[in-house]
Amino acid sequence: MKKEVVPYHWKPGRLSVLEQKDLPQRVRWIVCKNHRQVARCIQDMSIRGAPAIGCSAAFGLALVAREKPHRTPAQLVAHLELARKRLAATRPTAVNLFWALDRMAHVWQKSTENLLARLENEAIAIHTEDLAGCRRMGDHGAPLLPKNAVVLTHCNAGALATAGYGTALGVIRSAHAQGKIKKVYVDETRPYWQGSRLTAWELAQEGIPYEILTDNMAAHIFKTEKVDAVIVGADRVARNGDVANKIGTYGLAILAHHHRVPFYVAAPFSTVDLKTKTGKDIPIEERSAREVLEFRGRRIAPANAQARHPAFDVTPAHLITALITDRGVMAPGSLLTQK
Repeated sequence: MKKEVVPYHWKPGRLSVLEQKDLPQRVRWIVCKNHRQVARCIQDMSIRGAPAIGCSAAFGLALVAREKPHRTPAQLVAHLELARKRLAATRPTAVNLFWALDRMAHVWQKSTENLLARLENEAIAIHTEDLAGCRRMGDHGAPLLPKNAVVLTHCNAGALATAGYGTALGVIRSAHAQGKIKKVYVDETRPYWQGSRLTAWELAQEGIPYEILTDNMAAHIFKTEKVDAVIVGADRVARNGDVANKIGTYGLAILAHHHRVPFYVAAPFSTVDLKTKTGKDIPIEERSAREVLEFRGRRIAPANAQARHPAFDVTPAHLITALITDRGVMAPGSLLTQK
């Protein structure tokens, strides 16, 4: 029986986050009862993926009104603003985080009446809309793939990275339901192995055939085997169509372009940042070198080794065949006319 894959569960007063760093060996839930615990889960990558980060941050703000008694509405709003800043500081690249926080802030900026219920309702609405949007992306993207398609994907852009269906993997899921997927090549995605740990686990739950590649095998596969499409997610899309996604995406786009393989980016329109003109303006998160030098707390490099860890790279719009969004399939350049 197919298992439902979700990155978090919400009940009034608590957000239970699936600890993704433990997957697939162990399924463990972290219970968050305040926004600080949610912020830690985002910072530590217990929950990751731009849409899921935005959704969980919204629920983090919904918890604020329950954290301690506030004698006046002004005190509650002040606490909400501090919580908003704390959550915003967790991950700089994923624009869904800031989009969701701004949307939640509009709730208390509009009125301070009945804030507990209104904040919770707004967070639930963000979650529900993301889930529905991912399913629409699947419907829009599946027709782009041929029968018996071999698809290559990078990192994890599935249910674990969203409210529960997926962006890039959502397209693959929908295409598989139509009998169109022959096999998925899954990049392992160093240094966190989101591909080999998370994407492979999700595909196994769905019964979708897959094979894991180390990241540096992709060029060989393009050259020697049939690949019909590359589908990846996104953490931020600039107004000119440049896309920031997990480090290694840019290299795949170059390979796909060279081998004349369509390169698709699947993301909800909330990932489009119309205020950011080009990819050069997207802040790229540089994470701890320890995440490259160690794995699960064990050193895998020489004692004095140093390392870099940019978590994302930017793929220029001219290498992207199309954007698959909840609004439909778009040419990257068409974002200049969007509102």
